Amino acid sequence: MFINHLSEQNNLFEIASGYSNKLIKKKIKNYKFIDLFAGIGGFRLGFENNFSKCVFSSEWDKHSVQTYYDNFGEKPFGDINDIEPDDIPNFHVLTAGFPCQPFSSFGLRKGFEHKTQGTLFYNIVKILQSKEPVCFVLENVPGLLTHKSGRLKTIDIMTDTLQELGYEVNLGVLDASDFKVPQIRKRVFLVGFLKKYFNKPTNFKFPKPKKEKVFVNSILEKNVKGYEISKHLQKTYIYKKNDGRPLVVNGRSKILSKTLVSTYHKIQRLTSTFVQDGKTGLRLLTVNECKRLMGFPDSFIVTVSRTQMYRQFGNAVVVPVVKELSKEVLKVLNSIYSIKK
Repeated sequence: MFINHLSEQNNLFEIASGYSNKLIKKKIKNYKFIDLFAGIGGFRLGFENNFSKCVFSSEWDKHSVQTYYDNFGEKPFGDINDIEPDDIPNFHVLTAGFPCQPFSSFGLRKGFEHKTQGTLFYNIVKILQSKEPVCFVLENVPGLLTHKSGRLKTIDIMTDTLQELGYEVNLGVLDASDFKVPQIRKRVFLVGFLKKYFNKPTNFKFPKPKKEKVFVNSILEKNVKGYEISKHLQKTYIYKKNDGRPLVVNGRSKILSKTLVSTYHKIQRLTSTFVQDGKTGLRLLTVNECKRLMGFPDSFIVTVSRTQMYRQFGNAVVVPVVKELSKEVLKVLNSIYSIKK
């Protein structure tokens, strides 16, 4: 009888016997996942529900750690460079919204350890190689698709490396506005499944866009105080050119917000969305509006400074996108054949 590696090492699948020439399918009631480069927990909010549980998290930024602790009652482990795979409990799914770093051209033909060493992606590779989870979900900015390391595309190095580890790799781009979030926000997702646990290609499909659109006017607060942009700044910078910039919205705006960026606190006229409201007639987005733009609940706790708040939500993943993605991942996980004779 052949018993898969996860059954032995991770005790994730129930062992059965007495069958011949059959594949035994076992549905798992509670999948375990880890939350790397956790930020403020967007992946956790999207993945954790009645069929999955977070068993480990890692985040180096002290302000994000504070927000994560305030909401989940757990302090993530620190710098991922200081974490050994053996420090991590066994799990089914690895999730990570990781930063993109350039790869060195040194050793590009010498295997994945040489290709990725010195990058944060290498930490993910080490964990995947050591723990062999059945699935991973990675998130990054669209620029990853065109970014190059020397003569090679970074995305090709990544996908080749993940395939060398034995994973089927699925690449897709999802826009938050397609999932009832009033923000244009495209992100690249890599979803992989370890092929040795499946008897055929998984046929994984990225979630389909929702037909219904939600617009920015639906998430705005009224008569807000404390977020005003001064008249002086408006005159000398915000409206210094008559070029249709920046994007200004109000309660009648049935449009989508621009992408919320981590530098929103710098009040950038070309990239920001501002609200027609307040004592000066123009203001920044509030903390509740940022939560809603990212699909976080209003009850999500934020105790850090406003600057850190904008950075955290600007770097976060959109929760409804991850939720829909997790449903498609679950469909594949529930098709696993745990025992083969």
